[in-house]
Amino acid sequence: MNYPPKHHQETDFTTIVETIKRYPLATLISAKDSEIFTTHVPLMYQAVDNGLGCLIGHIDKFNPQVALLRENIPAQAIFHGPDCYISPNVYSTTQLPTWNYVKVHISAKATRISNKNDIIQSIADMTAFLETSDAPYILDTQHPRVQSLADYIVGFKLEITSWEGKFKLSQDKSPKDKRLAKEALLQESRKDITAFLDMIIDW
Repeated sequence: MNYPPKHHQETDFTTIVETIKRYPLATLISAKDSEIFTTHVPLMYQAVDNGLGCLIGHIDKFNPQVALLRENIPAQAIFHGPDCYISPNVYSTTQLPTWNYVKVHISAKATRISNKNDIIQSIADMTAFLETSDAPYILDTQHPRVQSLADYIVGFKLEITSWEGKFKLSQDKSPKDKRLAKEALLQESRKDITAFLDMIIDW
């Protein structure tokens, strides 16, 4: 692929998988005829013996995208890493305004998980994956509410067929300017989330 430029393409699949694990909330996209369906959903990467691996997830059974999450229907999942505006004031040399970001695009074929026990196990696996505290919550798969939940969701597996890493991080700049851009990304990401949460949540 000629775009984005090679210095903005991440070619290490290990880095791609780590990005997926660190930023699991994906934009899941499917299309039928002229209509596009989009759902924001956490996806869990699962390695396989042969191939690139797969992504496991589940959505509400009333979501219209459910109809497209079945055998061999193409889908795309976009994972969103950190991003921010980079002002020319950040750099030590003369530059132009830009936006830096980390994105992973996954193309896949969707298969529905139909067995109720498999769906419940996927919820338990997802919970265990997302729990990061020293005393993690452990999902009781036999709890009546969990058993009931499984009747209202649809599990699916996305077999990865191809991937793209779009990492625009000032790689074409000098070492000093790359470091300054990295520091700006870290600072702006922290500042932005704090300001946004203060705006939308009545603490």
